[in-house]
Amino acid sequence: MSKQFDVIVIGGGPGGYIAAIRAAQLGKNVACIDEWKNAKGGPAPGGTCTNVGCIPSKALLQSTEHFEQASHHFADHGITVKGLAMDVAKMVARKDNVVKQNNDGILYLFKKNKISFFHGRASFVKVADGGYEIKVTGAAEENIVGQQIIVATGSNARALPGTPFDEELILSNDGALRIQSAPKKLGLIGSGVIGLEMGSVWRRLGAEVTILEGLPTFLGAVDEQIAKEAKKAFDKQGLKIELGVKVGDIKTSKKGVSIAYTNAKGEAQSLDVEKLIVSIGRVPNTIGLNAEAVGLQLDERGAIVVDGDCRTNLPGVWAVGDVVRGPMLAHKAEEEGVAVAERIAGQHGHVNFNTIPWVIYTSPEIAWVGRTEQQLKADGVAYKAGTFPFLANGRARALGDTTGMVKMLADAKTDEILGVHIVGPMASELIAECVVAMEFRASSEDIARICHAHPSLSESTKEAALAVDKRTLNF
Repeated sequence: MSKQFDVIVIGGGPGGYIAAIRAAQLGKNVACIDEWKNAKGGPAPGGTCTNVGCIPSKALLQSTEHFEQASHHFADHGITVKGLAMDVAKMVARKDNVVKQNNDGILYLFKKNKISFFHGRASFVKVADGGYEIKVTGAAEENIVGQQIIVATGSNARALPGTPFDEELILSNDGALRIQSAPKKLGLIGSGVIGLEMGSVWRRLGAEVTILEGLPTFLGAVDEQIAKEAKKAFDKQGLKIELGVKVGDIKTSKKGVSIAYTNAKGEAQSLDVEKLIVSIGRVPNTIGLNAEAVGLQLDERGAIVVDGDCRTNLPGVWAVGDVVRGPMLAHKAEEEGVAVAERIAGQHGHVNFNTIPWVIYTSPEIAWVGRTEQQLKADGVAYKAGTFPFLANGRARALGDTTGMVKMLADAKTDEILGVHIVGPMASELIAECVVAMEFRASSEDIARICHAHPSLSESTKEAALAVDKRTLNF
């Protein structure tokens, strides 16, 4: 007889493993199925985020940021460095170790919370007594039955039509994180998060980096003023970003990759690089799930169709994270995973899409929450804006990093904070205060009246709030 579980979670990424843990905390008998493998073939839960996304990219960004500081900025502090060199193989090995620590941490959490872990690929078999039968294909094949199913299968990198990833010359985020030596010339298609972060990593190590972006505007989802500030910084660093291009034929050879494209002026151009990273978005991962066996509804993109509470068209089947609508962000998946586990247990889980923070971990970092100035104008919302530059912040001066600003947008009548946008040092950490403020529907005056430690970067958030009422104290 097949093993029976209250909840089966398909996928061990941020949405899946967190959903499994929360369901177990709420007294459910839980199984989690995940097929990621480490170099030795063992289990590597954590999904794209842990294995080939958020975690390893931050490890490489941190390593190369240290190198950049030692190369160009230590002298300002009176530190002399001679014979500086980067051991890329050791940097990559450190990254791999960071990933392994996270993999092992998740396995420990499964054990701690008495979650049954199955290492393999899951697919629906049929509707069964007590729920749904799920087939696990791995080292050992077996079928299990779950009363409630949470699908958290994530997403895959989108390839250019007719140009599949070979992970040697044409790279997805996976191959981009496994480059073993700095290429002399590196090309990227797409100036989103992955493009900018990976471009920054290899630019710091000496690569000549060119990013080709099809859209005419840079970081179209970001507040325009913030995007322009970031673009100035990237231009100064030497990242070459071409906007409004139309990519044509891509050819590979022993020498590398040749990309034919048309620039924004309509002129034919070509770019020859050693490696090409393609980062043009991601697609929901439902291949092999056998959704048709139980009639699980997918949309035209292959995403699982869900309602506002992550319920699918099937009773007792839920879906969260990248495989459903909404932003493809690890923390969004986590929040949905918790909310679904709580709904299964009869509670009222909640996810507020309006206060999900976004971060790009370049230098300067870019982070935001809520609506941009352009969105407020388009929505016809009367607003007030306040900005404060890090150039006028004492802690930023002491750090030696005064690039960027904090921008706060508030309702013109109620003063409720509608959006906060930051480009500059530690933006990823500073945005948390703004998320909390917006969750509690705080006004800009509330932030302006809160005492912030001096000297701290967070004072710039307070000053931006003061600027909404045109009463900054340090600028």
